[in-house]
Amino acid sequence: MTASEPQHSIAWINGAWGRPAELTLPLSDRGLQLADGLFETILVQHNRPCLFDAHLRRWQRSCELLGMAPPPQKPWLVSLIQEAIKRLGLEHGEGALRLNWSRGDGSQRGIGLDHNAADPSRHRFWLTLQTHTPTFESISTWISRHEYRHASSLMSRCKTFAYGQAIQVRREAQQRGADDGLMLSTNGSLCCGSSANLVVLRHGQWLTPPLSDGCLPGVMRGQGLKQGLIKEQSLSSKPQPGDQWLLINSLGCKTINHVNDEPLTISGRGETLWRSLLSSHSEESLPS
Repeated sequence: MTASEPQHSIAWINGAWGRPAELTLPLSDRGLQLADGLFETILVQHNRPCLFDAHLRRWQRSCELLGMAPPPQKPWLVSLIQEAIKRLGLEHGEGALRLNWSRGDGSQRGIGLDHNAADPSRHRFWLTLQTHTPTFESISTWISRHEYRHASSLMSRCKTFAYGQAIQVRREAQQRGADDGLMLSTNGSLCCGSSANLVVLRHGQWLTPPLSDGCLPGVMRGQGLKQGLIKEQSLSSKPQPGDQWLLINSLGCKTINHVNDEPLTISGRGETLWRSLLSSHSEESLPS
């Protein structure tokens, strides 16, 4: 990269800063070998990570569910994130921050865990930060006929490194001429998108599938429930007249204009909802 060429991403691991393509991860890391790790993707806006405390709570809870050591604590992360924002020159821009936490190097070959599996000194942390502008486009979707979210699996409740299923869901949708894919739960209910929670406006009420239907406890989804703007309800794959369907996550919101080949009502209310959910991050600003 030349001195005049803008930098769009930065990363940190083991005390070293650099571009993501320049830094390295040991080949023995279980996150690389087995997708044995968790991550959080967070919008950075106005010099701080949005809804930071909510993301950290989910990260901590996921570690407990999967028997991993607790992730790094907020004070240490705050200092590192502020340095990343400064190095990328993102003080007045927006970005996508990814915090990664793997179980680190295993003591033996294979998937087995020993009695030190939750030792934090054996875990590994790294982060990436890249420029990002929230997106609000309208997309078409296809309900996967091959991939399903397991309603009772612990993995469905955690944001793990294992995104092979999501990749295939989107690939299947694109082969059908759609932009993105939706998944059903193993109990037959509509669940989520490949990388976002599903929210449906029906008769004036925003609805989203309950966690018992296998969807990830998304942070924006959680804010909607907390604020009383969204209500949990199992959803069938058949839209009702007048429905407005959205895919929503921490980095943006997409309005669904078709499910398979069936057209849906679209409006600008999705972006309005997303921005109202994001506004609740104001009390969680980082120290200056």
